Order: sequence, then C-alpha cells, then structure tokens
Amino acid sequence: MTETRDSEDPNEELQYHIEVGSEDVAPSVLLPGNPERVEKVVDLWDSWDEKAYHREYRTATGRYRKTPISVTSTGIGSPSAAIAVEELARVGTETFIRVGSCGAIQEGMAVGDLVITTGAVRQEGTSAEYVREDYPATADYEVVCALVAAAEELGYDYHTGLTMSADSFYAGQGRPGFEGFRAAGSEALIDALQEANVKNVEMEASSILTLANVYGLRAGAVCTVYANRVTGEFRTEGERKAAKTASLAVHYLERMDEVKAEAGAERWHAGLTL
Repeated sequence: MTETRDSEDPNEELQYHIEVGSEDVAPSVLLPGNPERVEKVVDLWDSWDEKAYHREYRTATGRYRKTPISVTSTGIGSPSAAIAVEELARVGTETFIRVGSCGAIQEGMAVGDLVITTGAVRQEGTSAEYVREDYPATADYEVVCALVAAAEELGYDYHTGLTMSADSFYAGQGRPGFEGFRAAGSEALIDALQEANVKNVEMEASSILTLANVYGLRAGAVCTVYANRVTGEFRTEGERKAAKTASLAVHYLERMDEVKAEAGAERWHAGLTL
C-alpha cells in the first residue's frame, strides 16, 4: 500500500490562495464576499494599503480609530470563505467578522437593516468536511457584544439571531432555478426557517463560525438586508452599514481586550466596562 503524504505549498512566505504573509494582516480581519466591497470598507478607515489581490481574495490593511484592522474578500460561498479563514489563521489572524448582505425572512425586518448573527444553521457542505454535522456554528459572544455596541453607537436598526447559510443562491434558498426549476422541498424551506425563528439567509457565515470555533478563534457576522423574503423587496440599500459596524466592533474588541488584560480576566463579562 502506497503511503500518502500531505502536499505543501513550496512558498513559505505567502499563503497559496490569498498571497499574504504574517506582516501583511492585522489580528482582526473583516470578510466581505465581493472584492469590489474592499474599497468601500477601507474608505471608512483612517488609513490603508492594499496588500494582495489574487483570484477572489483581495486584502488591505490599515487603521480604524487607530486600531489595526484588515479586510480580505472571500468570493461567493463557503468553500472559498473557508480557504480565507484557513490561510488568514496561519498568518496570525485571531478575529474574523463576516461583512455581507443577506435576505431577511421574518416580519419587521426592513431592507437596509442589519442582522448580527448569534449562530448559524449549517446548510452548506464545507463545514461538514471539518466536523460532525451536529456541531454548532456559534458566533463568539465577545464579537456579538462588540457588533451590538457598534450598531447602537451608530444608530443603525439591527436584529440579532440565527442565520441560515446555504451553498446555493437559488435552489438552496428556496428560489426557482432556470426555467422555473424547483428543488425538492424548496417551496417549504423559507416557511420552515421562519417557524424555527431563523432571521436571515446568506452563504458564508456558518463555515466561518464553525472553523473559528474548531481552531479556538473569534468570529462573528453582520449583514445588511438587501432582500426581504416576506415582502418581496430587493434593494442594495445601506451597503456600508455592515462595514462601518464591523470596523467599529474591531475597535471595541481591542479596547475590551485591553480592559480584560488590566483586570486579569480571561473573557469579557458584565462586571467589566469600557
């Protein structure tokens, strides 16, 4: 029997897909999908420099309110998002915040509102290749707290709760495919998620959260509502809200870590204050 060996990227300085090294990224990285969103994210920062742009992965690093911060686009879907998390973790990233768009599926959620994910339904196949299917995809509570604090300071309308991450924009989210094709069970999908109090649907959060938990890292997600699956509305409104909220959350997390260190606390808790 032939022994199999792990293949390794011969380039030891830069990660194979995202083409960044340990000097190129901050400890906290925002993860939008679309590479074009990177410019809209960094436009909110005090300063920034582009570090790499390879395939769907575009990375920039700078400062927001003097806090070191990076952004790496992941492309569409969990397979490419997981590659970004893997390679960013290998160069020292400790906190990941998905910054994206989503479809809202509950009453009272308007286009332009934010959804801050507390946990995710793993309706994507990538995370199942890492860990058993009943392993929960949960957001780090410190990241959730920082995102909520940021949305409150900025005065944005937001919702917290469970997200469903799918592998398909069409059939996997209950939409008709080409020429009206309907996947088995797709017509009942949104109703079932609504009954289970799931707030929104998108395509990357659950894999990002799962990998971060497996590796002992922090992760969260904040998405702007583009599609309202209750009313049928679709508008690219409030595109920068999620980016600004996540950037401010990174600043809050840095301050929270400083307060924890001063107090000798391992985790953030109600007895601490900024």
